[in-house]
Amino acid sequence: MTGVTLTCVDKVFGSTKIIDNVSMDIAKGEFAVFVGPSGCGKSTLLRMIAGLEETSAGAIEIEGRDVTQAEPAQREVAMVFQSYALYPHLSVFENMAFSLRLARAPKQQVTRQVKEAARILKIEEQLDKKPSKLSGGQRQRVAIGRAIVRQPKVFLFDEPLSNLDAELRVQMRLELSLLHKKLGSTMIYVTHDQVEAMTLADKIFVLRGGVVQQSGTPLELYDDPANQFVAGFIGSPAMNFLSATVSAVTPAGVLATIEGSGGQTLEARLDSATLEAGQAVTLGIRPEHLHIRESGFNTSVEMTENLGGVAYLHSRLTDGQKIVIERRGERQSYQGESISVGADAKHVLVFALDGRRLH
Repeated sequence: MTGVTLTCVDKVFGSTKIIDNVSMDIAKGEFAVFVGPSGCGKSTLLRMIAGLEETSAGAIEIEGRDVTQAEPAQREVAMVFQSYALYPHLSVFENMAFSLRLARAPKQQVTRQVKEAARILKIEEQLDKKPSKLSGGQRQRVAIGRAIVRQPKVFLFDEPLSNLDAELRVQMRLELSLLHKKLGSTMIYVTHDQVEAMTLADKIFVLRGGVVQQSGTPLELYDDPANQFVAGFIGSPAMNFLSATVSAVTPAGVLATIEGSGGQTLEARLDSATLEAGQAVTLGIRPEHLHIRESGFNTSVEMTENLGGVAYLHSRLTDGQKIVIERRGERQSYQGESISVGADAKHVLVFALDGRRLH
């Protein structure tokens, strides 16, 4: 069953279109993540689903019900914001119970639902405390608990972990993932952090300029990006992009000469794209797919980022193009050395100069 459906949705502020003809289907119980750079429209889209922003065109449905014109309170959604927005003079229990009491729910129901949410979030011992006595992570759990007690059809998260330190963000990502499995609810999560998107999502929607560039599972987007923007945004460290010129067409694909490599070539496999010798393209290679080999192209290692189990060689070609090479299980730094690297043809992606992926 569909959880949330958007059909040809637009959002216009004055003469500026912020959301441009967005359509998407999020299944009931799915964890969907909107990801993209600052200003891409992901938070605006979330607020439109919540009813906090009007929809300029198109339709929004929640579990088959058209809510495009419905008030926020009628949409059966609960939103968790970047700021905790807790009432400082109320206890944790009272903060979590606030919406239920506002709806005049029976006292026993309020107590039962608040205690159940506290149990799920492991904050039972904090219920009598004021927010000022809690850590950042505990405050965020209270904010999430306040959403849980409402028993919404859809949870909406607007960058809820961005105020936490790095270690706590990792811990809270895991807890959010486990919470989703426990509740089985539809969740939509907004972030600019592609690592959060990759670790949390059942389905990712990558946005740029108010347009969905691609949607799919995290590994679908990682392995088969639709364009250069998605390829560069998904993955950490980011994909390497090399300017190149097609030098020969082969039965399996193309050979392309890399600029600034002294005439060195890379082979890429293509199924149907038609390219000609002399055509300019961009080659994409992930850091883990570059290997040191004698038959590769030369690059100078400027700096080695050694993290223990993995090292990243930050290198540069003679024309200044930068590349990052991932090395696992090796301690040699190569810093200041010239090395030869290459990649298997199946791992070399080809993009047109306008960013389209060529297959």
